[in-house]
Amino acid sequence: MSVLLEHVMAPEVRPFAIAAAMILIVGSVEIVSMLVGVSLSEMLGGTVDFGHPSDSGVINAISWINVGGVPLLIFLLLLLGTFSITGFLIQDVARMVAGPLPAMVASIAAVVVSIPLVRAASGTIARVIPKDESYAVGLGDLVGRVGEVVIGPLDQGPPGRVSVADVHGNRHFVLAIAAPESAPLPQGTLVLLVDRDGTRFVAVKADDELKPSKPTLSQQAH
Repeated sequence: MSVLLEHVMAPEVRPFAIAAAMILIVGSVEIVSMLVGVSLSEMLGGTVDFGHPSDSGVINAISWINVGGVPLLIFLLLLLGTFSITGFLIQDVARMVAGPLPAMVASIAAVVVSIPLVRAASGTIARVIPKDESYAVGLGDLVGRVGEVVIGPLDQGPPGRVSVADVHGNRHFVLAIAAPESAPLPQGTLVLLVDRDGTRFVAVKADDELKPSKPTLSQQAH
């Protein structure tokens, strides 16, 4: 274990070790924040619209790399992970050939190699991950839609999560609380989104006539 720790903390791989540590820190913060009902990805701006030109050169550069337009937090984790893994591999190969490269040289090489890898990976990930709150259709368009409580129960306290499809059939996972007069809504309950406050929706139990004929997520799981 001490040999591995010395290898990971060696000066020539320190940038890549720091990147790996940042992944653990950011991931842990995101998990804790979701447990208390406030997602880190939302505090960072949720999903940035990478599909349209911007006045910012930085945003345009990120748009080119993040060709899939994945949420900003996932893009950052993907970038850090690719940079870290690539850097360790470069230094391992360099050790076998002659000796480790200077940290700066290895970091530049890792960035050059990581950019096309992240660009390819973002497109793949964007096709398989569920979309969170979609600003393409507008959050207001989800009011009046029927969804299913996937993280609950919903009450008047910290928000849970509701899975809801928009008019195009794209599924979104949105923050929601129960209406003031509503009893707690357990996980698996079909709810009607009746209002919203920012990115948080207000939900009530859906009437029978509003329930969809297609199986819900929980029914499909069985």
